[in-house]
Amino acid sequence: MNSLVEMFSYAFMVRALVVGVLISFSAALVGTPLVLRKNSMLSDGLSHVAFGAFALASVLGFAPIWVAIPIVILASFFVLKLNDNSKIHGDSAIALMSASALAIGTFIVSLAGSNVDINSYLFGSILSVGDSEILLALGLLAMIIIIYVVFHNKIFALTFDEKFARAIGINTRILNAIFAILCSVLIVLGMRLVGALLISSLIIFPTLSAQTIFKSFWKVTIAGAILAVVNFVVGLIISYLLRTPTGATVVIMNLVTLIILKVLRQVIK
Repeated sequence: MNSLVEMFSYAFMVRALVVGVLISFSAALVGTPLVLRKNSMLSDGLSHVAFGAFALASVLGFAPIWVAIPIVILASFFVLKLNDNSKIHGDSAIALMSASALAIGTFIVSLAGSNVDINSYLFGSILSVGDSEILLALGLLAMIIIIYVVFHNKIFALTFDEKFARAIGINTRILNAIFAILCSVLIVLGMRLVGALLISSLIIFPTLSAQTIFKSFWKVTIAGAILAVVNFVVGLIISYLLRTPTGATVVIMNLVTLIILKVLRQVIK
């Protein structure tokens, strides 16, 4: 208990907790449609693009977060465009973009030498979380909740049958673009906590865990959001007590939760 009191006596830990809870909740909400539509690897590809953008901005002396957001959004639109009009399959486009962006980012960092801390981009840096990230994360979560409330029926239709959604008059392009933007901003913000290599796990793991308990779309969405927040808080505390990397610890907590739920499901059957 004394360690917990000491932990949250530090302002940077409080900021990390607030941003982490907001981002984890947002990631689960955005992740549910992506996972159920089998588009979850989009988040992994965009995270590598964000790494390249962060590296470029740092070398040029710009604020990384404001450079990365528009670049990642453009990359997400690029993938959507390929899915609609190109012979290149979506998975291939994501793999191409992911590998290229990671290579470019690494190349840029190598040219910059010791001026850029590559580990903070790849694995996150909890010390880098500031008040601006709190405001952005809060605004992002508010926007996601509003979109879910206003377009809940359309999101449901789009998730399970895009062709049917298009046939009944839903503008699927607009909805896809909205989720692409939300996913892009989420990834850029989440990189500050868990890094480019781990941020996609915050989007994917909670939904997979929730699916082992529930079958209803909305129950999976809500349960995933709750599990994401709980795993982040527990992971943050464990990382502080054991002095382990925060991002990796949070991801391991999500993995452990998924394994436990899978085992319990098999036992109950």
